[in-house]
Amino acid sequence: MKRASTAGLVLGAIGVVFGDIGTSPLYTLRTVFAPEHGLEAGREQVYGVVSLIFWAITVIVSVKYVTFIMRADNDGEGGIMALIALVQRSNLRSRGAQLTLVLLGVFGASLFYGDGMITPAISVLSAVEGLEVVSQDLERFVIPITLVVLGALFAAQRFGTGRVGGLFGPVMVLWFIVLAVSGFGRMLEHPEILQALSPHHGVEFLFDHGHEAFVALGGVVLAVTGAEALYADMGHFGARAIRKAWFALVFPALILNYLGQGALIVGDPQTSGSPFFLLFPEWARIPMVILSTVAAIIASQAVISGAFSVTRQAIRLGFLPRLVVRHTSQREVGQVYVPAVNWIIFAAVVALVLGFQSSERLASAYGIAVTGTLAIDTLLFFFVVRALWGRPLGLVIAGATAFLVVDLTFFAANLTKILHGGWFPLAIALAVFGVLTTWQRGREIVSHRRIEEEGPLRAFVEEVRELDPPVARAPGTAVFLNANPETTPLALRANVEHNHVLHECVIIVSLATERVPYVQEDTRLTIDDLGYRDDGITHITGRFGFQEALNVPELLRLAARQGLEGDPDLEHPSYFVSRISIIPTKRPGMASWRKKLFLAISRNTANPVEIFHLPDDRTVVMGSHIEL
Repeated sequence: MKRASTAGLVLGAIGVVFGDIGTSPLYTLRTVFAPEHGLEAGREQVYGVVSLIFWAITVIVSVKYVTFIMRADNDGEGGIMALIALVQRSNLRSRGAQLTLVLLGVFGASLFYGDGMITPAISVLSAVEGLEVVSQDLERFVIPITLVVLGALFAAQRFGTGRVGGLFGPVMVLWFIVLAVSGFGRMLEHPEILQALSPHHGVEFLFDHGHEAFVALGGVVLAVTGAEALYADMGHFGARAIRKAWFALVFPALILNYLGQGALIVGDPQTSGSPFFLLFPEWARIPMVILSTVAAIIASQAVISGAFSVTRQAIRLGFLPRLVVRHTSQREVGQVYVPAVNWIIFAAVVALVLGFQSSERLASAYGIAVTGTLAIDTLLFFFVVRALWGRPLGLVIAGATAFLVVDLTFFAANLTKILHGGWFPLAIALAVFGVLTTWQRGREIVSHRRIEEEGPLRAFVEEVRELDPPVARAPGTAVFLNANPETTPLALRANVEHNHVLHECVIIVSLATERVPYVQEDTRLTIDDLGYRDDGITHITGRFGFQEALNVPELLRLAARQGLEGDPDLEHPSYFVSRISIIPTKRPGMASWRKKLFLAISRNTANPVEIFHLPDDRTVVMGSHIEL
């Protein structure tokens, strides 16, 4: 069973995780040798470019991500948000240095969202453009077909990455086999292309061709797009399954295909306009357009599911409000679907396809977000290696320097794209960065002031007992939900201070979500009488698995079976939810525009009545004001 489970995860990983990097052969060499870049498709140039592609994939993906960075996980989750969480765990003496690293990581996560919007557009568009190779008359159908395919892809996200991966896995296995076979066949015609694996061809190309080579690096980096998505998707399938799939199938297939395309161009430089589809005989090109389109859909899945993972981690780390996050697997905690993120990315993808109209133009916008994230991942990872893992400083500096030289070289080469579309992912990243940092800062201020307003729960219980005359006790049972088990629900405090009344039975409920699908019933509850068994006030902490609904009424029925103070009426209780009205003021702490942004975001948080399955007709929402 364990072997079957591992095989299923490997197959699912092939179907979801490697789609992005697996479809890079569709457009990488075509972009490098595009006429506007002025690079001649000669033997020396082809050898140099293929050499750079091989060593970029080897160093950045195989060595940096698959071998090293994937060791840094946050409870099984990967991606740049996991690195941020690890940085936050470190005990840096300099608070400023830690804050700088966290903000750098947040900006890297923001860049990842920009990448997540371009990848579906360029992958599907470049695949459908294969119709132009078959016949120029089909060119007018490229954009409509692309939009239909993308619409179907985003609509299918609600079924979950597990099901999608199970469906896509066999298709991607076929895709990588086709990549390997087609590349190997052309390579046999020009076996001398194997010389391109030597790094000296790449080095000579960089030094001999100056500006042209520097611009070419902006295209070469397209071969490693998907490396961050690979890391971000680690929570969906696990590091072990991803490593097995990469070294056993994906890495060899990619290299063979790039070698085959290089051999094709060396034999006929005119094929540089579309080397991927020209690897195949005419009879196979229509089937390859279909297979490429399916593979491009899967490529989009890699970054979409990665965006879901990053969003979920951002919520857990306090950089985003509570959004609707649906767990789509009964076994894997990392497999989630976030509707709001899904449809925002879809809208941006449609705008990109309609705005840029071709994959070549989109390639001009692609790369900055990818390379920026690569460099930030390196910095954060080696900080974790030093601060948390305690590795020698000399080793850390040497490793970080080696990888940063590669990352920053690619990043510098992509800066030339800013005026040709590269501004788009940067604009997206800056907007997302503003949202993430604004929510995190605003939440800190509001939480601090809310704790001051709520006060300690046990102290409140003591105050109630000492009231003279005693507070009036109304018949019935009141249930108060409160996120912080140590403080007093604002609705409870307001009931006593303003209404001068307290129900006969008061139950305060705090909920915690564990990292297991289901929590056993005998560990579900912790019941605390808050020091007294005769005052009718009880605190309950409920624990739920990530696959379980946060059903508060059901939790109360379980608590009643285990014993509660007094005689609570759990058939007709009243539920009280505290609603915080945030009042922007001129108090320092945030700029006025950020306060307005925070208010706008807070109005779109998920409805707690729906999340906790409370009955509408017995739920009372009590408002309180917090100044921001």
